[in-house]
Amino acid sequence: MTGDTNLLGFDGLELPDLALTAGGDRLASAATLPDVDPCSETAFADVPVASASQVDQVVEAAWLAFRAPAWRGLAPLARERLLHKLADAMEADLPRLAALEALDTGKPVGIVEAVDIPAAISWLRVYAGWPSKLAGRAGTLSATPGDYHVYSRREPIGVVAAITPWNFPLVLAMWKVAPALAAGCTVVLKPAPETPLSALRLVELARIAGFPEGVLSVVTGDGATGAALAAHPRIAKVAFTGSTTTGQAILAASVPDLKRVTLELGGKSPSIICADAVLASAIPQAAMGCFFNSGQVCYAGTRLYVHRSVYDEVLEGIAAVGSAQKLGPSSDRASQLGPLISARQHERVTGFVERARAAGIEAMPSAAVLPERGFYHAPTVLRNVPADAEVMRDEVFGPVLATAPFDDIEEAIARANDSAFGLAAHVFSRDLATAHRASAALEAGTVFVNCVMLADPAFPFGGMKMSGIGRENGSEVLDAYLEPKSVVMAL
Repeated sequence: MTGDTNLLGFDGLELPDLALTAGGDRLASAATLPDVDPCSETAFADVPVASASQVDQVVEAAWLAFRAPAWRGLAPLARERLLHKLADAMEADLPRLAALEALDTGKPVGIVEAVDIPAAISWLRVYAGWPSKLAGRAGTLSATPGDYHVYSRREPIGVVAAITPWNFPLVLAMWKVAPALAAGCTVVLKPAPETPLSALRLVELARIAGFPEGVLSVVTGDGATGAALAAHPRIAKVAFTGSTTTGQAILAASVPDLKRVTLELGGKSPSIICADAVLASAIPQAAMGCFFNSGQVCYAGTRLYVHRSVYDEVLEGIAAVGSAQKLGPSSDRASQLGPLISARQHERVTGFVERARAAGIEAMPSAAVLPERGFYHAPTVLRNVPADAEVMRDEVFGPVLATAPFDDIEEAIARANDSAFGLAAHVFSRDLATAHRASAALEAGTVFVNCVMLADPAFPFGGMKMSGIGRENGSEVLDAYLEPKSVVMAL
C-alpha cells in the first residue's frame, strides 16, 4: 500500500524509503504493518516488520561498522564535523521532517515545525560538541607503594539499541542517537510501529551527510522486533523510552549478557498549586501541562492538587483553557491539539474516563469540538478524585486531569509522593521557602517550579521508582555510552 499523502492534507509529501537495509544492502520483508493517519483513521503505507534474522543482519552490520576504521578511526573533531553535517541536513530538510512527523503522530504540523524538529536539531548540535572533550585523566595510585604511571581512557561501549515511543518520535530518538554517536558508538534505532517515518528519513539524511554504512541504522516492526533487538548478544547497551511494562521486559532481557540499560518509563506526575500562586500563569500552565500533545507526554502533570481556598477558581480556569483548544487535523496550522495516536489508545483513555464517571467522579463540562473522524479526545477535568481511584494512580496518557483539594503543603506533598511513579513534579508558589522545601521533599527526577514541560540537553532527565533507571541528557548521559578503562603502568 502506498497512499496518496495529498488526500491527507500534505500535498506533494514524499515518504522516505521504507525498505529494511543492513549495511546498505536491502532486505526482503514479507510481513508489514499499516501506517495509519490518526486524524483520518486512514492507512497510507505498509511498513516492514523486521524478523529476528533480519534484526541479526542489521545488528551485525552495526557491529562491523563499530569496529571499522571508517568510524572507529575518526578523529574526535572529524566526528564532530560529521554530526554537525547531519544537523545541517536536518535543518535543510525541516519542512519535510515536520510533515512526516505530523502525518505519523497526528500532531499539528505548526507545532512540529516550531517545537519538535528544532528541538531534535538542538540536541544533535549540543552533543556534536562533545567528541573532542571526552578525555580520560592521568594520576597516581593512592594506596599502593611503588613507581607507576596511571591513566584512564573513556571508550565507546559498542552497538546501542535505541528503542523509542510514538509521542515525540524524532526528539526522543535524538536523546539517544546524539550522545551515542558523539561517544563513538554505532546505533540501531527501533521506532514505535505507529511512527516510523522520521526515523527512516533520519537515516537517509545521515547517509547524505556522509556517515559510513551501518553507523546509524533503523529496524521497523512490532514488539517482537524490539524484543529481538534488546536480546541480541551484539547489543552492548539498550536505551529505551516507553511503558514501564515494556521497560521491565527489556531489563529482564538484559540479564543474560549483562547489557547496560537506561529506561525512561511511565509517569503520573503531580502538580501542586498553592494558595499564593500567581493564578494568571499557574492556571494555563497547569492546563497545558496536562493537555499538550493531547496528554501524550510521559511527564505531563496529570495529578493536580490545589489549595482548597482557590480550588474552584483554578478548576474553572483549567476547564476553560481545555474548552478553548481547537482540535483538528495535523495538516491544519490552526489546530492546537491533534488526536490520540490510535484506536487502541483512544479506547484506553475513554475507558479511564467512563470508569471514573461510573464510580461517581464528576467531570467538568467541556465545550471542546471534536472532528467527525479521527481518534480525538476532549481535554477532561475530573473533580474531587479520591486518592485510591484508578484514574489518580494509573498512567492514562491522554488529556485527562485528575484533581483534588488540599489544606496544607505537607498534605499535598504526601499525596504527590503516594505513587509508584517518580518522573516529574510541579510546584506553583510565590514563596521561595515553600518552593525549595517542596522541591527537596518531592520524589521525582525533575521538579518544575512555576513552569511546566521543559526539557533541555543541559540537564539530566529521568525518573525515580517505577519511572525508570538512569538519566538521559546532560553530561551525565555520556557515561551510559562510554566504558572507563584504567591503565596501570609500572615504571
